Amino acid sequence: MSTLQVPVNSTDYVQGDPHAPVTLVEYGDYQCPACGAAFPIVKAVQTHFGKELRFVFRNFPLTQIHPEAESAAETAEFAGTHGHFWDVHDALY
Repeated sequence: MSTLQVPVNSTDYVQGDPHAPVTLVEYGDYQCPACGAAFPIVKAVQTHFGKELRFVFRNFPLTQIHPEAESAAETAEFAGTHGHFWDVHDALY
Protein backbone atom coordinates (compact mmCIF):
# COMPACT_ATOMS: atom_id res chain seq x y z
CA MET A 1 0.00 0.00 0.00
CA SER A 2 1.22 3.52 -0.78
CA THR A 3 1.41 6.41 1.65
CA LEU A 4 1.03 9.97 0.45
CA GLN A 5 3.99 12.23 1.09
CA VAL A 6 1.47 15.02 1.74
CA PRO A 7 -1.45 13.45 3.62
CA VAL A 8 -5.00 14.47 2.83
CA ASN A 9 -5.80 17.46 4.99
CA SER A 10 -8.27 20.29 5.52
CA THR A 11 -6.90 22.28 2.57
CA ASP A 12 -7.81 19.52 0.09
CA TYR A 13 -11.01 19.29 -1.90
CA VAL A 14 -12.58 15.97 -1.00
CA GLN A 15 -15.64 14.06 -2.18
CA GLY A 16 -16.90 10.96 -0.44
CA ASP A 17 -16.75 9.41 2.99
CA PRO A 18 -13.76 10.74 4.96
CA HIS A 19 -13.38 7.26 6.48
CA ALA A 20 -13.56 5.34 3.18
CA PRO A 21 -11.08 2.47 2.98
CA VAL A 22 -9.68 3.73 -0.35
CA THR A 23 -8.53 7.23 -1.26
CA LEU A 24 -7.93 8.30 -4.86
CA VAL A 25 -5.86 11.48 -5.20
CA GLU A 26 -5.71 13.18 -8.58
CA TYR A 27 -3.16 15.85 -9.37
CA GLY A 28 -4.91 17.50 -12.28
CA ASP A 29 -4.51 20.20 -14.91
CA TYR A 30 -7.75 21.56 -16.38
CA GLN A 31 -6.14 22.12 -19.79
CA CYS A 32 -4.55 18.67 -20.02
CA PRO A 33 -6.21 16.38 -22.59
CA ALA A 34 -5.41 13.26 -20.55
CA CYS A 35 -6.94 14.78 -17.41
CA GLY A 36 -10.01 15.75 -19.41
CA ALA A 37 -10.29 12.19 -20.73
CA ALA A 38 -9.94 10.82 -17.19
CA PHE A 39 -12.71 13.04 -15.81
CA PRO A 40 -15.68 10.85 -16.84
CA ILE A 41 -13.76 7.74 -15.80
CA VAL A 42 -13.14 9.14 -12.32
CA LYS A 43 -16.85 10.00 -12.06
CA ALA A 44 -17.74 6.42 -13.05
CA VAL A 45 -15.28 5.00 -10.49
CA GLN A 46 -16.82 7.21 -7.80
CA THR A 47 -20.30 5.99 -8.70
CA HIS A 48 -19.19 2.37 -8.81
CA PHE A 49 -17.40 2.36 -5.45
CA GLY A 50 -19.71 4.78 -3.62
CA LYS A 51 -18.93 5.01 0.10
CA GLU A 52 -15.86 2.80 -0.31
CA LEU A 53 -13.97 5.62 -2.09
CA ARG A 54 -12.80 9.06 -1.06
CA PHE A 55 -11.74 11.25 -3.99
CA VAL A 56 -9.28 14.11 -3.55
CA PHE A 57 -8.40 16.64 -6.25
CA ARG A 58 -5.24 18.72 -6.12
CA ASN A 59 -4.50 21.35 -8.74
CA PHE A 60 -1.30 20.71 -10.63
CA PRO A 61 -1.24 23.10 -13.59
CA LEU A 62 1.48 22.30 -16.13
CA THR A 63 2.10 25.89 -17.12
CA GLN A 64 5.02 25.11 -19.47
CA ILE A 65 2.71 23.29 -21.90
CA HIS A 66 -0.77 24.53 -20.91
CA PRO A 67 -0.72 28.32 -20.72
CA GLU A 68 -4.31 28.64 -19.42
CA ALA A 69 -3.98 25.93 -16.77
CA GLU A 70 -2.87 28.31 -14.02
CA SER A 71 -5.81 30.67 -14.45
CA ALA A 72 -8.21 27.70 -14.56
CA ALA A 73 -6.74 26.34 -11.31
CA GLU A 74 -6.96 29.77 -9.72
CA THR A 75 -10.60 30.03 -10.79
CA ALA A 76 -11.39 26.67 -9.18
CA GLU A 77 -9.53 27.63 -6.01
CA PHE A 78 -11.40 30.96 -5.82
CA ALA A 79 -14.70 29.14 -6.25
CA GLY A 80 -13.61 26.82 -3.45
CA THR A 81 -13.30 29.73 -1.04
CA HIS A 82 -17.00 30.32 -1.70
CA GLY A 83 -18.05 26.69 -1.39
CA HIS A 84 -18.32 26.01 -5.12
CA PHE A 85 -15.08 24.19 -5.95
CA TRP A 86 -16.74 21.05 -7.32
CA ASP A 87 -19.21 23.00 -9.47
CA VAL A 88 -16.38 24.89 -11.15
CA HIS A 89 -14.11 21.82 -11.27
CA ASP A 90 -16.77 19.89 -13.19
CA ALA A 91 -17.54 22.83 -15.47
CA LEU A 92 -13.87 23.32 -16.34
CA TYR A 93 -13.52 19.70 -17.37
